[in-house]
Amino acid sequence: MYYTKEELAEAKRQIDSTIHKLQQTLKTLQSKEKAEKCQSQITLARRRVKAFTIASDLIAKEAERQTEESAP
Repeated sequence: MYYTKEELAEAKRQIDSTIHKLQQTLKTLQSKEKAEKCQSQITLARRRVKAFTIASDLIAKEAERQTEESAP
């Protein structure tokens, strides 16, 4: 499937924003007095950060590839 550079840029912005929010949530959960009670949420947040980071990297690579293909 083909995505425009603008679509890729917006998708990357949205994913990067989600990563930032998840990282803040993770910090909050880890700083709780009884963080061990939130362990499943902490694990899930870490997994999501990793998955979204991969997605962001793949989008960046696709955008770079499109830029290289359109270069004269």
